[in-house]
Amino acid sequence: MPDFTSAPLSVALTAVLAYLLGSIPFGIVITRAFGLGDLRKIGSGNIGATNVLRTGNKPAALATLLLDAGKGGIAVLIARAMVGPDAAQIAALFSFLGHLFPVWLGFKGGKGVATFLGTLLVLAFPAGLAACATWAVTAAISRISSLSALVAAALSPVWLVVLGYPQMAVLAIALAALIFARHNANIARIRAGTEPRIGKK
Repeated sequence: MPDFTSAPLSVALTAVLAYLLGSIPFGIVITRAFGLGDLRKIGSGNIGATNVLRTGNKPAALATLLLDAGKGGIAVLIARAMVGPDAAQIAALFSFLGHLFPVWLGFKGGKGVATFLGTLLVLAFPAGLAACATWAVTAAISRISSLSALVAAALSPVWLVVLGYPQMAVLAIALAALIFARHNANIARIRAGTEPRIGKK
């Protein structure tokens, strides 16, 4: 855990603003902008990039991925620059919670994988890069996005410790636990062998 040295009011304001930024449902915004309909009525109903990809529109899926990752990364970057490293971790947590439980959608959001990776890349770039590589390698082998996310999330605390960022491992464990909780249905389908493959509409 970081040493909390910033003013409590600054940290609280960071949490609120990071949550609001994380709450922006870019998947829904992008699919509507591309004329693809309501993402919550497509595929799994999830608002993330993987479900956008099920529409068959790769540019829309890429835009969603970058924006969902970017909102977490930007929240961390601003908090670190304006408040301090302790606030950066708070921003990472609350932007992630914003994506999972967005106020704009009745607190029914996505699974947070892209936002998690975006925050990790800015918090600790080498560890974030290692987590992204873990996702990519697992995806290349399994062709299952959810499994790739679970493996990347599970190994992220390990990468943080190995690469010299042990003070962020507790945060990574907490976020990974939330990712696993949000993937309960996916885990059941993985075990049953019925989880959809990447690119399947």
